[in-house]
Amino acid sequence: MNRIYMYAHGGSGNHGCEAIVRSTLKILENLDAEKELFSTRPEEDKKYGIHNLCTVIAEKESYSKKSLAFAKAYMSLKLKNDYMPMDKLDYRKAISKVQKGNIALSIGGDNYCYADNKRYTMLQDLFLERGAKTVLWGCSVEPDLVRKPEIANDLKRYSLITARETISYNALKCVNPNTILVSDPAFMLDRKEVILPKELENKEFVGINLSPMIVENESNNGITVKNYEKLIEYILEHTNLSIMLVPHVIWEFNDDRIPLKKLYERYKESKRIVLLEDMSCERIKGYIAKCRFFIGARTHSTIAAYSSCVPTLVVGYSVKAIGIARDLFGTEENYVIPVQNLQGEEEVLNHFKWLCDKEKEIRENLRKTMENYKMRALRAYDAVKGL
Repeated sequence: MNRIYMYAHGGSGNHGCEAIVRSTLKILENLDAEKELFSTRPEEDKKYGIHNLCTVIAEKESYSKKSLAFAKAYMSLKLKNDYMPMDKLDYRKAISKVQKGNIALSIGGDNYCYADNKRYTMLQDLFLERGAKTVLWGCSVEPDLVRKPEIANDLKRYSLITARETISYNALKCVNPNTILVSDPAFMLDRKEVILPKELENKEFVGINLSPMIVENESNNGITVKNYEKLIEYILEHTNLSIMLVPHVIWEFNDDRIPLKKLYERYKESKRIVLLEDMSCERIKGYIAKCRFFIGARTHSTIAAYSSCVPTLVVGYSVKAIGIARDLFGTEENYVIPVQNLQGEEEVLNHFKWLCDKEKEIRENLRKTMENYKMRALRAYDAVKGL
């Protein structure tokens, strides 16, 4: 084995991606192999300290436009409208260091939740060409996508698939028998102790995460933000709880701070709402763990809450949210609201009220089951060791 490469990592400005890297390294810590990370944005990984845990490599490197490979790729683009050979050139030099018998973990998690997965097929091509064994790591997939022959054929090539919830596991097991059921690696994420802002000292509060992505997936224009507004207004007017707004992704093109800042500006005069600054995923988890309730859109913000035994409502858009909730509670009903189904302005509020009514029961259930559920993530260690 001697080296394990992690790839399909967009950068730690998505703190869910950061959480997966940190937790994967924790799970595989005792494997006698060097761990390296191919990253789209290595500068982000350095900012949040990932370079202190493993070697971080830029996944793309420049190439010569005078080479035969470029000429062939250019002809494919112009004559066949096939851009994949050109894309391969970006990655080929970095991946050329991979040796036969190395292991390559595709750690994107939900890359197969989306229709555009040709990039991941191309990346697997490059690793297989080098003789590596590929692993689809801690993943979710939309079952309908798995039924597509080209995707099924790609999935069959992985030496191992670790599925993070049962819906995806059942779909993947049908096309690749080397599939095991785990929990998302980020359930194993450590948390840092944090000091609360003065506005939240000695107070109970609700953590709220909102992302541009769920707004983009709504079927009723403006309904998501309107639901969040109704929720916040109810909390401020009818409870003694304060509110902590939690950004979890800060990419320029997909920045949680943009919608959260608007909510903060709207309600800041209440003196009961704060907007967290950007920080590492371990510190974010430290804050989330102090919440009485959590309402989140980003999967790994809700995993931080679940794993801290905080009663949680997920405003989701894909199979991963439903699958994780179903595995934890036996049902996704009341625990997950698919954003595509939002019609009324108080649906999130009504689910929050249910969460409040069931608070003790939910918290006790999480405390009883969480340690065993987390341990599912460690099944992946033995599976990788056996490759």
